[in-house]
Amino acid sequence: MKSNVDKMLVKHDQLIHSEGVKVCSHTQRMKDDWVLHTVMIDNCDTPFTFKRTKKYKSLSGASVNMTYYADKQGIAGFEMDIFKVVRIKRS
Repeated sequence: MKSNVDKMLVKHDQLIHSEGVKVCSHTQRMKDDWVLHTVMIDNCDTPFTFKRTKKYKSLSGASVNMTYYADKQGIAGFEMDIFKVVRIKRS
């Protein structure tokens, strides 16, 4: 039987799944009614972003499983590569 992640990966070919990656930085900031989360992982210079309705316990130093896709975001007048997180879970 396939897991939820396997089903998502089959249905959406742009998704990427990483298991057991270590978070080196996790920031949370308020914007309107959302909390914007930015996660940096070891050996990767591109930020992973997602938004939720409330703050979470810090993921800094934790090992996580993530499902995400590549995207671009305009910041201060230039375009920057980011990863949009669809699913994140402590491993």
